[in-house]
Amino acid sequence: MTPMTKAVESGTRLTPARGARAVPRSVWALGFVSMFMDISSEMVHALLPLYMVGVLGTSVLAVGLIEGIAEATASIVKVFSGAISDRFGKRKLLAVLGYGLGALTKPVFPLAGTLDWLVGARFVDRIGKGIRGAPRDALVADVTPPELRGTAYGLRQTLDTIGAFTGPLLAMGLMWWTANNYQRVFWLAVLPAFVAVAVLVVFVREPKLPEATRPRKLPLRRSELVRLGRSYWWVVGIGLVFTLARFSEAFLILRAQAVGLAPMWAPAVLVLMGVAYALSAYPAGVLSDRRPRQDVLLAGLALLVAADLVLAFVPGLWGLGLGVLLWGLHMGFTQGVFNTLIADSAPADLRGTAFGMYNLLTGVALLLASVIAGALWDLVGFEGTFACGALFAALTAVGLVLRRRQTA
Repeated sequence: MTPMTKAVESGTRLTPARGARAVPRSVWALGFVSMFMDISSEMVHALLPLYMVGVLGTSVLAVGLIEGIAEATASIVKVFSGAISDRFGKRKLLAVLGYGLGALTKPVFPLAGTLDWLVGARFVDRIGKGIRGAPRDALVADVTPPELRGTAYGLRQTLDTIGAFTGPLLAMGLMWWTANNYQRVFWLAVLPAFVAVAVLVVFVREPKLPEATRPRKLPLRRSELVRLGRSYWWVVGIGLVFTLARFSEAFLILRAQAVGLAPMWAPAVLVLMGVAYALSAYPAGVLSDRRPRQDVLLAGLALLVAADLVLAFVPGLWGLGLGVLLWGLHMGFTQGVFNTLIADSAPADLRGTAFGMYNLLTGVALLLASVIAGALWDLVGFEGTFACGALFAALTAVGLVLRRRQTA
């Protein structure tokens, strides 16, 4: 009996082990890898737009274009890295390559004296993110028994999110400590990135995938995509509509400014959101192993509808704080659960491809969602943006209910 399928005896019956202690060590390690890399990346990214505009004299439009191209690149690369990990069964190798590229770019930021170097480093960093994303998510499913998948994805998401809000907090504190010395903060951000790679290399163990179970060719062909199955494409379809409801968190910062929060403090809404996200992701994952996953997802959609309505119609700082808190909770109740549903619905030999396709399509949907949200903000105001988000979340819930009735 392996640690992954460890069970405790209860009378004459074996009950699968539950909770964080039953989660495989490799999943814990992947969670800490994500946490350390996010700390490093967010220490840089929280300051990079200010550095580019205030120090290098870059226009805000150029910053937006650079970020958009970088994120689009990451989404495209995820498809190919996921398919390659299925074909050759080397998920850890691709994860090491992706995180390694991310770590190697970090020293460029304090050394760069021109915009060209910063753009190149940002571009390579996002390629690294694209390479590691789908293989890492597939690896979590490979090493985790089905009855613990929700817990595993929730745990990894929690650790990842802790890094996502710890990084900006460290950046703010270090900027105060160093008297706004960008280069010194960027150098300090190098350390957690290389810690992440070391943890990945030493502590993550990859199960050997039998040659017979791997696709004979790179599985980005129509026949292989069809083999992903109707259940998988239903999850993707629901995820696409859901993504239209959860546009970029940059609109939360804009909402904070609309309330009258000083620009210096506006990013604090992301910290509040991240704390709520981190505190809810693991419990939601555990719950999804004990209850139908779709029920947990419906709860997350209800939280998103509530968040949008509060942000649209409740005035003042209290309305902002409550709306951001609900937004973070909805992230905790949905992101890990969607990953679990992808892992559950995709064939084991196509998990990397499945995560890659899902990330690509939802990445395009997120771009579209942000364009729609921005247009509504200009035409109607923030009320229109968040009301539209509530509408898309409600449509997602309807699709989920219809799906559940079909499979009942």
